[in-house]
Amino acid sequence: MLLFVGLGNPTPDSENNRHNVGFKIIDAINKKFSLSKQKPKFKGLLTTGNIEGEKIYAIKPLTFMNNSGVCIRELLEYFKFDAEDVVVFHDDLDIEFGKIKAKFGGSSAGHNGIASIDKFIGKEYSRVRVGIGKPKNQISTADYVLQNFDEDEQININKITENITDSIGDLIKKKLDLFSSTVNNK
Repeated sequence: MLLFVGLGNPTPDSENNRHNVGFKIIDAINKKFSLSKQKPKFKGLLTTGNIEGEKIYAIKPLTFMNNSGVCIRELLEYFKFDAEDVVVFHDDLDIEFGKIKAKFGGSSAGHNGIASIDKFIGKEYSRVRVGIGKPKNQISTADYVLQNFDEDEQININKITENITDSIGDLIKKKLDLFSSTVNNK
């Protein structure tokens, strides 16, 4: 049993923001693997199903990025998940645009969504960090992550999302290095 979490903000004007790449990945997983219809539960939009013989729960927290941990803790307590069975998909400024890095544990590196999850469930979970790069001009980091992807970036993010869903079996088996390598080399 695994819990996939996609981080983002639930407002319609946030849909194509860089900060919402986690939501995009959960949507792609739901579609590709025909998970259940999204239902509002545990302060998020929850889907369930099976992927490669593994029971999967996938959620997009509706608590806004900075309070993502509230939603995740409720789910873990209800379903008796261990934190190590959680995989969080999120944007990362410190990674080159379009690259991903999967890892277990670690610091939040200033990402407020991750800091919130750490506060509520600890740091012993997996993360799939999707590179959005750093702003190329004088824009603040906060404004940059809340901007929409431009047309070229959107095409690249769609490709990365497809690569992630195509390689999901390695993620389910917790082969994080192989998953990262496969996704980045497609």
